[in-house]
Amino acid sequence: MNRAADLQIGESIPELQLAPVTRMDLIKYSGASGDFNPIHTIDEEAEKAGLPGIIAHGMWTMGNLAKLFTPFLEEGFIQDYSIRFKGMVFLGDVLTLKATVKEKHNKHLEFTVEAVNQSGKPVIKGDLVFSI
Repeated sequence: MNRAADLQIGESIPELQLAPVTRMDLIKYSGASGDFNPIHTIDEEAEKAGLPGIIAHGMWTMGNLAKLFTPFLEEGFIQDYSIRFKGMVFLGDVLTLKATVKEKHNKHLEFTVEAVNQSGKPVIKGDLVFSI
């Protein structure tokens, strides 16, 4: 793996593919985050809300996307991170996480980041600043 400081504009860090989303993932995240909205864990409640089934917490997806930067944490840290939700994540979805260098400065790199589902549809897109 390259060092973050060696990355150039237009280069991507290695993609990461997550295991299929499980109900247990979302139950654990509910407990960790304190977000117990039942649309994330109970099928009937999600259907009552007009959804085809339970959906992952948006912040669960956002948190997973940040995992792309774990290999670089000895070099620096995530200074800023903003995303827009583009689609829902359902049980069984397989997400691929991506990040590409958009700008490079002395002490930080700006990335475009996204998570796409198994159909290639973006579920979140955003920007991240990694400080070295």
